[in-house]
Amino acid sequence: MNTKITEILKIQYPVIQGGMAWVADYHLAAAVSNAGGLGIIGAGGADADFVRDQIRKTKELCDKPFGVNIMLMNPQADQIARVLVEEGVPVVTTGAGNPSKYMELWKQAGMKVIPVVASVAMAKMMERCGADAVIAEGTESGGHIGETTTMSLVPQVVDAVEIPVIAAGGIGDGRGVAAAFMLGADAVQMGTAFLATEECNIHENYKQKVLAAKDIDSKVTGRTTGHPVRTLRNRMTREYLKLEAEGATLDELEHLTLGGLRKAVVDGDMVSGSVMAGQIAGLIQEKKTCKVLMEDLMQGMNERISKMNMRCDNE
Repeated sequence: MNTKITEILKIQYPVIQGGMAWVADYHLAAAVSNAGGLGIIGAGGADADFVRDQIRKTKELCDKPFGVNIMLMNPQADQIARVLVEEGVPVVTTGAGNPSKYMELWKQAGMKVIPVVASVAMAKMMERCGADAVIAEGTESGGHIGETTTMSLVPQVVDAVEIPVIAAGGIGDGRGVAAAFMLGADAVQMGTAFLATEECNIHENYKQKVLAAKDIDSKVTGRTTGHPVRTLRNRMTREYLKLEAEGATLDELEHLTLGGLRKAVVDGDMVSGSVMAGQIAGLIQEKKTCKVLMEDLMQGMNERISKMNMRCDNE
């Protein structure tokens, strides 16, 4: 399937794997790229040496395009930005800040720069900075989120910018991919669906919690602090929401979640860990390889679009 994004990134399918901190390591990134999508290494809060090692290990497993997601609030963002150039990473996605200070460095190196945005204003700003595309991420996503839904955000961003738009948030199967294209997107970014893949190295407890999730099982904490985060509900979310309602201080709330994502991903702590996942978790019901997931996405998308075309023809 050819779109502006597949052409720009030189990938087979218009599917990008989300750069999830502690989750998106070289195993997952390589598997997604080998399956025809764009695998992404999640730098998160890691240091530059760790990111360099992840890039080199990805290259050992994969000879296709891949990328790195850099969280711009990372204290080592400057060093990581240079590592991406030194290691010849073809694509960078960005979050938690404005990447304009690195744009000249990355563009001179021939890299494709794709920021994650949660508003039309940010999408316009990123286009002016020289971004090659933007990821319009709706509030249905897991982890740190904005407030606008994917259904509302994507078409408004598409109308506001000339560069390609990648839809993210609440997309878990071929129907969601087809819907994203109907909204005007040229590709999708998915995170939660990849949590249950065979190549994802999160703790088995985490995978099982995603597979067992229902439609009502995600909760958003941190709205009162201005830093909302979507996770699957557990004791930690209940305690956090209770403290929020009682007017707890930011320090008290941060203490509750300190190291929470690592607890979930590495230790398998489903009680006090931060089990980040999107609202689409209830749709994820079986483990698959990245290759099978990618094939199912494309088949489901094509079937949905074909049915729509048949209805239009009959009318």
